Amino acid sequence: MRRRNTEKLSDILGQVLKQNHLDEKLYETRVLKSWSVVLGENVMNYTSNLYFSKKRLYVTLTSAVLRQELFLTREEIRNSLNNYVGFPVVKEIVFQ
Repeated sequence: MRRRNTEKLSDILGQVLKQNHLDEKLYETRVLKSWSVVLGENVMNYTSNLYFSKKRLYVTLTSAVLRQELFLTREEIRNSLNNYVGFPVVKEIVFQ
């Protein structure tokens, strides 16, 4: 006997996350994990800390030259991270 009102499990989980306001944290975690994919392993080698606070992504870098170079392209990086995740999570990137 087949039920008529069946839904995909992924749709149900998405609804539960959205109702409990957990979807933003999930997207933030995806952005943190995608940092090395979007920017590459070389940049990841100079990255010592990544964290979110109030929709801002804080990035601590060990190279001043790389920090300046990434600072100049921060809008492109923000767009690339948001596109990779599929949701506008990052509002601003702060390099430290």
